[in-house]
Amino acid sequence: MRQGKKNFRHESLQDKESIQALLKAISQGIAKGKLTLSDEDGEMVMQPNGLLQLKVAATQDEERHRINLRITWQVETDRPKKSKNLKVKVK
Repeated sequence: MRQGKKNFRHESLQDKESIQALLKAISQGIAKGKLTLSDEDGEMVMQPNGLLQLKVAATQDEERHRINLRITWQVETDRPKKSKNLKVKVK
């Protein structure tokens, strides 16, 4: 049975030392294979495992600089994989 999509979103102003501490905590969570994200509105537990895809994008304009960091991975399921027979016909 497939579970529905879960979302966690947090946005706030932080100083650079706080951002550094949050990034360090995320790095440690990835290393341990368990990330827990929470704030006053909710909590999400994630378990990064295997190969992770990293995407970094950066932009600069006159007044705003931005770094987007995205880390994604596939979750292995215990469901048996359906085996289908491949048929190839040549005419």
